[in-house]
Amino acid sequence: MGHTSDAGEKILRAAHSLFDQRGYSALGLAEICRAAGVPRGSFHYFFASKEALALSVVDEHWDAQRRAWLRLLGTGAEPLSRLRALFEATGARQREGQPDRGTIAGCMFANLAVETGDQTEAVRQRLREIFEAQVAMVESVVREARRRGEVSVSDPREAARSVMAQLEGRVLLAKLYGDAARLGPLWANCLALLGAGCPQASATGELGRSVPV
Repeated sequence: MGHTSDAGEKILRAAHSLFDQRGYSALGLAEICRAAGVPRGSFHYFFASKEALALSVVDEHWDAQRRAWLRLLGTGAEPLSRLRALFEATGARQREGQPDRGTIAGCMFANLAVETGDQTEAVRQRLREIFEAQVAMVESVVREARRRGEVSVSDPREAARSVMAQLEGRVLLAKLYGDAARLGPLWANCLALLGAGCPQASATGELGRSVPV
């Protein structure tokens, strides 16, 4: 197999799937290459280390997630309806994967943050950057809702952090209990954090469409 082949892409795809299913620490390079169907010796031509591969997986996952979030949060719907659409799509993603996996996948970023926190500073730093980008996206929606008088928070940035913590926490509970119903209180809790009433669901047709988490 020449270095001009698609071996690097195969390794990346296999690692993405395996990290999502089993985490980081339990996987060895030989297993990843076996799942990718490429020789073990090909690995270091494309990736300097397992950490470098993890960073590539994280970047690929974030690229897909960011595009999905922008699609949901960038519509012409009312701001709180757009935020609700994001939460509904997150729940749909967790539910749709459960029949095949027999469990809840949870959030890849949160899973890696817990697992690799003391192992690789490079991955942890990249995850921090992604979390800040997520917060910024939510913050822009919260600021718009605040201008419209729909929420009563005084600090939109910190409110966005609280919303993201609620989202990640509820996904973690769903994973821990193997029950997507644990996501049920998410929207009501978010409204309470923002000091908001309960808006109608978005009429854009985006509710229920899953997004990467």
